[in-house]
Amino acid sequence: MNRSRPEPVQVVKQRRDGVLRAMVEGVPYTQFLGIEFERRGDELTGVLPFKESLIGNPMLPALHGGATAAFLEVTAIITLSWGLLWEDMESGALDTASLDAQSLPRLPKTIDFSVDYLRSGLPRDAYARARINRSGRRYASVHVEAWQDNRARLFAQGTGHFVMPHRQE
Repeated sequence: MNRSRPEPVQVVKQRRDGVLRAMVEGVPYTQFLGIEFERRGDELTGVLPFKESLIGNPMLPALHGGATAAFLEVTAIITLSWGLLWEDMESGALDTASLDAQSLPRLPKTIDFSVDYLRSGLPRDAYARARINRSGRRYASVHVEAWQDNRARLFAQGTGHFVMPHRQE
């Protein structure tokens, strides 16, 4: 039995990080808000570092609802795209050597997105994770939860439906 030698872990990590970086840089609004993503295997966590410009109500102070909604929606879209690219990335079918935002497949398009504001977002870093409920060839449904200091105390959650991009075979 002749197996091919597995790639070194550093090569795999660099490939995954490069794909994630290209995806995030492909959405200018993520840079405007300062949204970052932490990766552990195939799981992504969105991070919204606190900035004064994100405060919507200075009397409380509380994060702006629009910034919160955008953070949840971007987390859902990037997580969906990450799931789409995972197999191609892992199999080596995705050319990561010359990867940039323009060479990646199109992002899913939002059909609708609803947000439940559970409590005020405090003036500190926020985190979010998305769970894909259904992802087919044409349609996807995603649930996103956001928290700050304690994962069990969500400050917002959202549910979105997306049109999936056509895949070139």
